[in-house]
Formats: sequence, C-alpha cells, structure tokens
Amino acid sequence: MVIAADTSFLFSVYGYDCHTAMALQWSKGNLRPIFITPFNEFELINALRFAECRKGINPGEASRFIRQFQADIHQNRLVRDQAELSDILAEAHRLSSNHTLTGGHRAFDVLHVAAASLMKATHFLTFDANQKRLAENEGLTVPV
Repeated sequence: MVIAADTSFLFSVYGYDCHTAMALQWSKGNLRPIFITPFNEFELINALRFAECRKGINPGEASRFIRQFQADIHQNRLVRDQAELSDILAEAHRLSSNHTLTGGHRAFDVLHVAAASLMKATHFLTFDANQKRLAENEGLTVPV
C-alpha cells in the first residue's frame, strides 16, 4: 500500500480546520508513511502562513505547525517523492484532458493526483470532494 496526500488533508493534520479531528483520528491508526511531493510541501507551508496572515490561526502558529511537519519528514512519517516535474506535468495534462471538461478540476488538484499516480499510490488522502472524484476515477482509494 502506497499512501499519497493532498494538501487539504495535510492542512487538517498540521494546521486546524473543520476536518482536523477526522484527519488526526485517521493518522493515529495509520502506521505507513505518507508520500508527499514538492507541491504538497510548498502548498502546505504557504497555506499555513496564509492562514496566520488571515487570522485563521494564532500568531506564531504557522512556524510551529511547519516545524511539526518538517519533524515528521525527518522521522520518515512523511516521505518526499522525487518524481520528475516533467513527468508529473505530462500526467497532469493527460488527467486534465480526460477529466477537467466534465469534472471541473483545478490545476493543483490535478497535479496532486498526477503525482500520486506516478508514485504508484493505491490510496489518496483528501477532503476536497471534487478531487476525491478525480482520484477515484483514476483508481485510487480515498479512505477519508
């Protein structure tokens, strides 16, 4: 089993939102590493900073949440996948061509599913309902 994640899931784990309790509950029961991409890392860190800027989280929390995220990378709870950007983009173009006109998928959502496909993920973690449909259409199991 290879587990990949979207930033919506990661934000719920490392920040807090309406899905945090569910994300933490799922994470407690998971013993396998979660594979992430450079897109996840950039998008999550930026989302945490943005949340603090918009007063969605308290001052200083973005830095604390980022440190927790980086600690999990160093402890191999999160594993950075090293897929080539050109390969991810090629897969994203295929997904977009096959699904965006009928499903209305945003670019970063397509990129995350494309990266998961390339890393041979079997499971994909997301709280985005539209992205969930895309992932499931590509044969990924979405357990949350």
